[in-house]
Amino acid sequence: MNILLYNPDNGVTRNFMPHLWMFLLKSLTPAEHQVFLIDGNAKPLTETELADFVRSNNVKLAGIGAMTRMALRAYRMADAIRSAGAKVVMGGPHVTEVPGEPLGLNGGPRHVDAIAVGEADETWLRIVNDATNDQLQEIYTPTDAQGKEVKPSLASYPDIPWERMDLEQFNLVGHFPVWARYLLNRVGIHSRSFYLIPIESGRGCPYGCDFCTVTGFFGDSIRFRTNESVVNEMLRLKERARHDRGHVAVFFVDDNFAINVRRTKSLLKAIIAADAALPWVAQISINLLRDQELLDLIAASGGRWIFLGLESIDAENLQAVNKGFNKPNEYSAILKQLADRGIYAITSFIFGMDGDTPGVADRTLDAIRSWPPGLPVFGLLTPYPGTPLYERLLKKGRLIQSEHWLDSRPFRMAFAPQNMSAAEAEAEMQQAWSRSYEPEAIRSALWKMEARPFQERAVMLFARLAFRGIYFPQMRRRDWLRVFLANRKNLLRLLAEARVEYTRRQQNPTPHEPILIPGAIVNSGVEKVSGLSKKETTSS
Repeated sequence: MNILLYNPDNGVTRNFMPHLWMFLLKSLTPAEHQVFLIDGNAKPLTETELADFVRSNNVKLAGIGAMTRMALRAYRMADAIRSAGAKVVMGGPHVTEVPGEPLGLNGGPRHVDAIAVGEADETWLRIVNDATNDQLQEIYTPTDAQGKEVKPSLASYPDIPWERMDLEQFNLVGHFPVWARYLLNRVGIHSRSFYLIPIESGRGCPYGCDFCTVTGFFGDSIRFRTNESVVNEMLRLKERARHDRGHVAVFFVDDNFAINVRRTKSLLKAIIAADAALPWVAQISINLLRDQELLDLIAASGGRWIFLGLESIDAENLQAVNKGFNKPNEYSAILKQLADRGIYAITSFIFGMDGDTPGVADRTLDAIRSWPPGLPVFGLLTPYPGTPLYERLLKKGRLIQSEHWLDSRPFRMAFAPQNMSAAEAEAEMQQAWSRSYEPEAIRSALWKMEARPFQERAVMLFARLAFRGIYFPQMRRRDWLRVFLANRKNLLRLLAEARVEYTRRQQNPTPHEPILIPGAIVNSGVEKVSGLSKKETTSS
């Protein structure tokens, strides 16, 4: 049977990091089936084009994973696939929390033939077998004989054959603009390919933040892979990079990579000892980064970027959303300790909390300017179904739309905060994005990094221009042209430095370290994947 695993695009940004769930499920699929992978972010298709693909490749079963904010897009693509004659099964936390919606049981149209509730590791093989025998059920749940939910152990983790996977749709080199390839060549980095690969080392989070789907979906009990399993996967990726004469970087998609600091140290030491280090990025709570040995190991093992859900600079706001373990008075010192080791932060903030008032963007930006340069991202507090936040706002009648995810407009409040209007919260976010990614802000960030190596400053410029595209449309060439023109002074200065760096390297050739350009993950800071499941934390 021919199977398609499809991840819909979000219509706003481009994301060239593969989604782990597709590769994990492909690895769990019996070899007699042919599995096609399409990620709409890297390989955008219209509904007609996707339906044509299904017909021309005789696809009989399609699996779709999508976050809540992409549910509407996922439903449209599911409709297109079904119109071409294939069965569709959809999974993830959104489907888990509103199972009747995709099945048409809530009064709306039916979009799928079946759904996978919860983590799909244990149910995928049953789905494939049932589809093969034309006996597909409507609902698949990972439960035992007594009806109790079963969480898959990661102790025996499947080997994902990255060395044989077709990753061309995710090859960043082919999507780099000409000036970016020129810069890389001038500093001696000649690559045929550059892939950012997702790896999970564990699942689950005990924190239970008010707005987050993670604890509800994956549970508060942490499950880890063995160190050996993770190290072997990284070694295979290094071999793939050597074979392709390219570069590979890793995104650890764990909910909280350092949730068990002792275990994380053990894993990082194992990576270093096996010479398995690759440039990597991960999400870690900032309260776990007080440990100096952990910071040293992160740097030594290839850690280059850390996604930090800071959320707010107001301690009372953090307490209100059950994230009081974040201490705003510690942000600056920890960020400096990271930067001193060549590790930079993607700092995520949420506007629209009940404690926010007009001017929250200015106050937040004032704090950010006092920190080492990084990549700030801003979202709106969004009540996802199944979260304590959603249930509380629904009970109090504060939701503007109870099914707000079916509104296709991005960056919109789904409720009115207590101390400002929804429109004011949206305006604060727009201001934060504008001022953080205007040319002068980028110039200031590069100036602060004057004493850092050229490579770090070049990556910061790449990343700043790419992250701007999370909020501002820049998916077309003319959008990028406008960005380049606005930032021409920054680009010309870096090009001049590239010539100097090229001369220096010619005179003193040294092996260059693979780089990690976080612009590849502009859509991944808030979407991590596992099985036919995704989890989401903030709005985008």
